[in-house]
Order: sequence, then C-alpha cells, then structure tokens
Amino acid sequence: MGGALFGAAYLVKRIGFAVVTVAVATVLNFLLFRVLPGSAVTRISRVPNASAELKHALEVEFGLDQPLTIQFWRYLVQLAHGNLGVSYSNRLPVTDNLIEAFANTLPMVATGTVLAILIGSALGVVAAARRGGWFDHLSTNIAVLLYAFPTQFLGVMILIAFAGVLPSAGMADPFRMDDSLWGTVTDVGLHMIMPVATLTLTLFAENTLIVRSAMLETLGEDYILTARAKGVPRRRIIVSHALRNAMLPVITMTALSLSSIVSGSILVEVIFSWPGIGRMLYEAVLQRDYPMLQGGFLAITIAVTACNLIADLTYFRLDPRVTA
Repeated sequence: MGGALFGAAYLVKRIGFAVVTVAVATVLNFLLFRVLPGSAVTRISRVPNASAELKHALEVEFGLDQPLTIQFWRYLVQLAHGNLGVSYSNRLPVTDNLIEAFANTLPMVATGTVLAILIGSALGVVAAARRGGWFDHLSTNIAVLLYAFPTQFLGVMILIAFAGVLPSAGMADPFRMDDSLWGTVTDVGLHMIMPVATLTLTLFAENTLIVRSAMLETLGEDYILTARAKGVPRRRIIVSHALRNAMLPVITMTALSLSSIVSGSILVEVIFSWPGIGRMLYEAVLQRDYPMLQGGFLAITIAVTACNLIADLTYFRLDPRVTA
C-alpha cells in the first residue's frame, strides 16, 4: 500500500513538473524573441530603409503596435483554441508550415537516429564484452574521435567528399523526369544519404560510449560474478543479465534521441538545404518571424518534455528505487 502511494506521488510529481516546464517555455518563447535587439517589421518589409508609414502599417497589421501584455494575452487565447497564428513571411498558418516541415524532417532524422541507436548500442555491448581487446580499443577510439568532431565539420567534410557522386542539396531533384512512385522514393533516398550519414556518425559515437560504460558497470556487479562462478554461458550472462540491467541509461539516451526527431537537426538541414523543421526555424530566426518561432519551439518543448516523461515513467516501471 505504501509503495503504491509513493508510486502515485512520483507520477503526479513528474507529470506536474512536465506541465510546469511547458508553461514556463510558453512564456519564454513569447518574451525572449521580443526583447532581443532588432526589428521584426524591418525584416517583414524586406526593405531596410522602408518608410515610417510602411513600418507602422505592418506593426498594426500584425498587432505589434500593442503593449506586450495585450500581445501576450492574445497569444494565450489563440493557443487555448489550438491556433499558433500566421507566419509573417509566407502568410500561411503556422500549424500548416510545421506539419509540412515535420513531414520532411521525419524520414531523414528518424532514419539517422534509429541507425545511430542500433549501431551505437551494438558496438557498445560488443566493446564491453571484449574489454581490453582490439575491438574495444578500435571502436572506443573511433567513437571518441567522432564525438569530438562538431556536427557542422562532419557534414561539410561529407559534403566535400561525396558532392560529386550524390545529391548535395534539397530532398528532390526539380528536373527529375521519372514521376513514378519508385522514381520518387529513389530520388528522395539518394538525397537522404549524406544528411543521414552525418546524423548517424554524430549520434552513434555518443551511444557507443554510454552503452559501453553502462555494460561495464553492470558486468562488475556481484550477481554477474556469481553467474560466472556457476558456469552460466557467457552469451547468456551478457544478453539475459547484463544487457537487461544496463537498459536504464540506454532508455534515457533513446528518449532524448527520439525527441530530436521532432526538433530536427538544424545544422544538418542547413548544410544540406533539407526543407525540414530545423531549417524552417533557422530561416524564421533570420526573418524574426515571431509566430513561426513561437510555434516551432513550443512543439519542440512539448516533444522533449513528453519524451523525458516517458523515460521517467519507464524508469519507474523498471526500477522502483527511483521513487526513494
């Protein structure tokens, strides 16, 4: 009975923390972009020396002439009705822009993230199982080397190396003659190779190091030594005992990686001109498109918070000690 109460209190606490996080992020999303230096109206008018009358007309049109408190209240009312506003740059609903950008981001980032998790986890497990061997040294050194490289460096190096044989920009060839489904899939797949490779190389190194560390810690536990003393086969010890108990940090890593599917990878999408949510936010920052920035970062905040909450609940399910 006491354990159930502690568990319920833990769940309420984590859900309450997630709600407060989203609420604080909503306020900051509105305020931060407006207190930064610069003028959204100048960007909107696309004329640096636009007349004062034109700037005032744009301010009135988008409600920027009102006090911040009134603008914030209108923003909350719109948000309560599921309306994220209209983009300053293309005059389309922010929700439509986000859905289109997310649909472009999903296949590229999801493929790179899943590959990184699978390859990184497999290499981490094998490296820990063969600690001190040549495979451990080789995989760990490669992971450390790639982990030290910035994403933009890897992306640019891959772009320079393979731009002559693979599509280097966008997600489709505008001059493609084959309009069949297979032709479309092939074209998008070829455009995905370099950004997916950049994401995979960036993320797999971190996954390898985390899984290796968790596995080594688990393999040093007393119950593993007892299993070895009883003659339990090595493969069974690793798969059935060590890997299962080393899953907690892997769950955190996976949850954070999955949240990046929504947020996209801004650097990768900018380098390869991929029309996803990361590049959309980059252009919104340059244009000071407040509604797009507010909607985009709110969606990212909700995604990251939801993934963290799922990870916390999974922790609670796998290890009741987290409520202590």
